[in-house]
Amino acid sequence: MSFQSTATRVWKKLTLQERLAAALRFWEAPPEESLAGALSAIVKARKLRPQVARALPLNDRARYLCSILEPGESVAVSLLIALHLGERRPLLVAFLDALALPHEDGVLKDEAFSSRPTVEQAQEAVRRLAEAFPSREIEIYLNTLWLQDPEHWHALGQSHLWLSRPEDPPATPDS
Repeated sequence: MSFQSTATRVWKKLTLQERLAAALRFWEAPPEESLAGALSAIVKARKLRPQVARALPLNDRARYLCSILEPGESVAVSLLIALHLGERRPLLVAFLDALALPHEDGVLKDEAFSSRPTVEQAQEAVRRLAEAFPSREIEIYLNTLWLQDPEHWHALGQSHLWLSRPEDPPATPDS
């Protein structure tokens, strides 16, 4: 699988359980820049008044948001980041450690952007990830990372060719 060109396309490829995990994490600490968009998507999809959407319990907001396949690009980006900073944080940490990039529990430090990883470094880091994580999760993470800064993460562009683990069952978006 080559990279998807938008976060919305990546979001659509996630399973329902993955989208729910992302939405739950998102609502725990919603980013200011995506909060209005997420509420607006819920209002539109569920035909609610804005004040009703804002008053919904966290679990209901998460359930509604995860069912929306096109929440808007900025919201989709925030949801993908939330997924990876939540239950998939060990994957982030392992990848950044394999690249020897400075980070704090999976969040890159500013000095990490002083140089770009080479294709060889990226390939070795992906190889290490493949020993410990499902290839589908790796692909989603790398695509999410690439979408945030395609120029900096250019070396990841061919990462789909480096992953071949036939034991990984294919996931369906509705599972």
